[in-house]
Amino acid sequence: MRASIAIDMDDTVADTLSRHISWYKQRFGIVLAKEQLAGKSFYDAVQKEHRSAVQQHPHEADFFDQLDVIDNAVEVIQHLSQSYDIFFASAAMEYPSSFPAKYRWLRQHFPFISPMNYIFCGYKGMLNCDYLIDDSPRHLDNFKQTGLLFSAPHNSQYSNYQRVQNWQAVKSYFAKLST
Repeated sequence: MRASIAIDMDDTVADTLSRHISWYKQRFGIVLAKEQLAGKSFYDAVQKEHRSAVQQHPHEADFFDQLDVIDNAVEVIQHLSQSYDIFFASAAMEYPSSFPAKYRWLRQHFPFISPMNYIFCGYKGMLNCDYLIDDSPRHLDNFKQTGLLFSAPHNSQYSNYQRVQNWQAVKSYFAKLST
């Protein structure tokens, strides 16, 4: 039996942060740099009077359809899928209207992973995989097996997790396991 890897979507394979930054500039004319977001969520970095609009932005129909793929994610995940069972695990319950768009996005960018391996959930502690790659410490806190924190500006202050900086680092991490 092969080992399994659950992979988060937002800010792990799908570049939601860049989409937020681009939308914020377009909507309010304010440029936020990723460096300004170190240690805080996008919501906490914007001006207080814009927070209501920022909260609604991910609920817009086209938000999840228009996300870029994070560099090297497709190639590395395709490589890992040769040796591991890959699952995409998204805490989509936070944005229930995102299910169809997330499904379409995964089919478009990761056609080599079966839709039967998509998990839309709220609580990732219930996952029964060997590894979880996620940008959110709260999901890793409840995961019972090996968690890898995928680096993002909002999680820069966390040091008590095994961290991977990018998808090349993920590839290196799993390559070391097989030697």
